[in-house]
Amino acid sequence: MIISLSEWFHTPPGSYARTWEQERLAELTADIFGYNAVQLGMPEMDTLAANRMPNRWLTDSVISSGTENNSQSQDDEARRQVVLLHDYAELPFASQSLDLVVLPHVLEFAAEPHHVLREVERVLIPEGQVIICGFNPVSLWGARQIFGRVTGAHFLPVHGEFISVPRLKDWLKLLNMEINRGHFGCYAPPCDTSKWLQRFGFLEKAGNRWWPYLGALYMVQAIKRVQGMRLVGPAWQKQGARVRSVVPATNHMNNKQTDE
Repeated sequence: MIISLSEWFHTPPGSYARTWEQERLAELTADIFGYNAVQLGMPEMDTLAANRMPNRWLTDSVISSGTENNSQSQDDEARRQVVLLHDYAELPFASQSLDLVVLPHVLEFAAEPHHVLREVERVLIPEGQVIICGFNPVSLWGARQIFGRVTGAHFLPVHGEFISVPRLKDWLKLLNMEINRGHFGCYAPPCDTSKWLQRFGFLEKAGNRWWPYLGALYMVQAIKRVQGMRLVGPAWQKQGARVRSVVPATNHMNNKQTDE
C-alpha cells in the first residue's frame, strides 16, 4: 500500500504525472520575473528549474542524505537554497517579500489548506504569483481512488484530501487572487504499468480538445491583486499643474483678514 506522496511519485503513474507537471511548470515559470521564488515541499521535483530569479528556495521538513542522491540531484540542491520548515501555515518569510510561490500538491496533504493559502497571500508582493498543482477528483484517477477507499486498493496517495478546481477558485477569490492560467493533463486511464500508460498516450491531445476538465491533474496560476493599487507611468507634469491650481489655505485666510 502506498502511504506517502513521495513513494507514489516513484511508481509508473507517479513518474507519468511528474513528467507532465515538470513540462507545464517549465512553461509557466520561465516567463515569471522578479527576485525571490519559493517551492513548498516535494523536493523530488525542481519546480523552479526554468525560472531565472536570482533567489530560489526549496522549503522542506527534512534534509536529504547525500548518499541517496545522484550527482545531478546534488547539483540541483546546491543551486536551490533549502529552508527547513515545520509548518506550511507559518512561512519564515517577511510579508510581501516573494514574487513567486509554487505549491506542488501541498494543499491536499495540509491539515488546514486555507491557512496555507492565507500565508502564501501574506508573503507574496502585490502582483506576485502562485502556482498550485493538484489531483483532480473529477477524473478517472479520482474515481478509482474513491473506489479504492472502499476496497482498500488505493491508486493515489492514501492521506490526500483532493480539492476540486471550483473549490480552489473560491478560496483564491476570497484572498483577492485572480486566476491567470489553468491546465489539465494526464488523461490516460489509471493504469499501474508504464507500458499501458504509454499506449494511452494519444489521449493527451484528445483530452485537451474534447474533455479538458477531466484530466487527472490540474495546475492553476493566480496573481495577487491589491484593491486600490494601480501601476501607472510617470505623471509629474500633470501633478505639477494640479498643485499650481490649488490655493493654499493660509493665503486664503490672510486675504480674508485683509478684507476685514
